[in-house]
Amino acid sequence: MKIKGLIVLTSVVALMLGSCAKQSISNAKIKTSEDSLSYAFGIINFNALQADSLQLNPKIVAKAMFDGENGKPEMTDEIARGVIMSYVTGRQAEMAEIQAEQDKIQYKDYIAENEAFLTNNKEKTGISVTPSGLQYEVIKMGNGNKPSINSTVKVHYVGTLIDGTEFDSSVQRGEPAQFPLAGVISGWTEALQLMPVGSKFRIFLPQELAYGPNQAGELIKPFSTLIFEVELLEIVE
Repeated sequence: MKIKGLIVLTSVVALMLGSCAKQSISNAKIKTSEDSLSYAFGIINFNALQADSLQLNPKIVAKAMFDGENGKPEMTDEIARGVIMSYVTGRQAEMAEIQAEQDKIQYKDYIAENEAFLTNNKEKTGISVTPSGLQYEVIKMGNGNKPSINSTVKVHYVGTLIDGTEFDSSVQRGEPAQFPLAGVISGWTEALQLMPVGSKFRIFLPQELAYGPNQAGELIKPFSTLIFEVELLEIVE
């Protein structure tokens, strides 16, 4: 959720007019999380409000303004910003959960197709499965050292979807890829630590070890199983 700013509600402006209103505002108490959020927005003096997404108590917003004007705010700017950021972070998490559930419904057939592929694939001869769900097949086992989580490696690879669609290839580009193991998707991080230098594996990454519910580029849809043929060329010192 993006907060583009606060437009002080007309009711707040009305409340700020007249001595009786000022007395009512002055006596308003912060009792709920919404009150704290309202007061925080008043302290920071934002200029715009999306009233349909933020439920603010106008009396508390006005109270914050009066307190700030009188030099007696109940929150410092730092605390107020912290309240707002905490609220925004929580709302973002809520919205992400809602979106994830909606995506699961939208992609339910695709999810089922990928899960069926992995279920069938793990029964094939030569396929090993780790506790995380990573599946791999040894094409060639090297005799060099194995990289660690802190290693930077150089590899050649070809990446495909379960229908054979190729979405990336260092082989086609004619240049190996180099990257730190800690900086890639978790399936890559795990798989490459199983490979001595000189090895070539075919690895099958469930969506949880790849990009999960996120789209990645034009070809990798949410909840995609990714298949890579990976050759570990070097651990870069």
